[in-house]
Amino acid sequence: MSLIKSISGIRGTIGGKAGEGLTPIDVVKFTAAYGAWVLEKTGNSKIVIGRDARLSGEMVSKLVSATLQGLGIHVIDLGLSTTPTVELAVPAEKADGGIILTASHNPIQWNALKLLNAKGEFISDAEGKDILEKAETEDFSFAEVKKLGAYTAIDDYLDRHIQHVLDLELVDVEAIKARGFKVVVDAVNSTGGIVVPKLLKALGVEVVEEMYCTPDGHFPHNPEPLPENLRDISQKLEKGNFDLGIVVDPDVDRLALINEDGSPFGEEYTLVAVADYVLSHTKGNTVSNLSSTRALRDVTEKRGGTYTAAAVGEVNVVSQMKAVDAVIGGEGNGGIIYPTSHYGRDALVGIGLFLTHLAKFGKSISRLRATYPNYYISKNKIELTPEINVDKILSEIREKYKKQPINDIDGVKIEFEKEWVHLRKSNTEPIIRIYAESDSESKAEHLAKKIMQDIKEVVSASLI
Repeated sequence: MSLIKSISGIRGTIGGKAGEGLTPIDVVKFTAAYGAWVLEKTGNSKIVIGRDARLSGEMVSKLVSATLQGLGIHVIDLGLSTTPTVELAVPAEKADGGIILTASHNPIQWNALKLLNAKGEFISDAEGKDILEKAETEDFSFAEVKKLGAYTAIDDYLDRHIQHVLDLELVDVEAIKARGFKVVVDAVNSTGGIVVPKLLKALGVEVVEEMYCTPDGHFPHNPEPLPENLRDISQKLEKGNFDLGIVVDPDVDRLALINEDGSPFGEEYTLVAVADYVLSHTKGNTVSNLSSTRALRDVTEKRGGTYTAAAVGEVNVVSQMKAVDAVIGGEGNGGIIYPTSHYGRDALVGIGLFLTHLAKFGKSISRLRATYPNYYISKNKIELTPEINVDKILSEIREKYKKQPINDIDGVKIEFEKEWVHLRKSNTEPIIRIYAESDSESKAEHLAKKIMQDIKEVVSASLI
């Protein structure tokens, strides 16, 4: 059993002993800490909650709701929802925070509480630390019987979210409708199975072929939208007469696309394509995290904007986007953040913008993909023994490559002519993750292996 407490929330596997897995006791304790923190900040509170379709979702939702009511907080329950839908609902309901019950792309046995502030954005590092401390010290007290919180269920926020996408200026429903798109959807039997087909039909997509769109929480494959997990939809596209495939993760904040021939568009390129479209209409800057493809920088500079890299993590990307007034940004895992909509990764907004882009492009999705620079990312990791000083290793690698441009806001990223390598230590285990990107797969792997050898030499020297 696993339980991971972090500044962004709490996640774990369902069952086991309290403090070891995500048990009802852990859910109540952490929810109470968050609720108490919200009460301290606002005095009179309302909190929005929503969940994905995981098997444990209903149980966890009832625990969270009852705990918040026990603190005297008014609960607005969206029921089956998506992460970006809850993010939109928080300010719309004039709430003081939000909790999304989802373990995102983690397997079926996992669940989590993701925490939002009053803007519907993820809480900051400092705020997360405050809540963790409250949970640890049990610094919360519950309301007396006449001051218990109210409970309101609202079941139409997915429809409101769809309308929000349709109302975006850069989403052109008529252009999409004119193309008569035939689309296959894989929603991994979570809430995307409810909202994505409805959105596509509202956008005027001619044919919507649904795969794994029953929101019963029985994931038919690993729910992370990576090519190795998407063989079924790829085969359907390869054999059928469809224009593209759309894949979302269980909480619908990541968007992956499949070409008409069954080949992956590339999760890294979801943001690249959407950014290209947005920048063609709105001049400005872009942001992605340090581990995302260089192609976004190329597209941004071609459109006359400035690209900036942020530390890994949505809250860090959002902070950097605000700092440079970015018009589009996100993460290379298919996370689109479009400030005109809201500061959160949103696959539904991404779908509206991408389909408009593809419709106006007038050719196939594979032809669109061919218009962007080709880069390949090699993802690796080195497992170390607990006694090894990871910070010292990163420091020595930074020194070794000090003549190259280096970004050390999150680990060490070393820039070369048209390639880069990013080294990050894990927060939970003695691991260094090594991501390398180049213009060919072999070059990316060669660069990663070279840096991994450098690390091994540093480790060997430190053990002598």
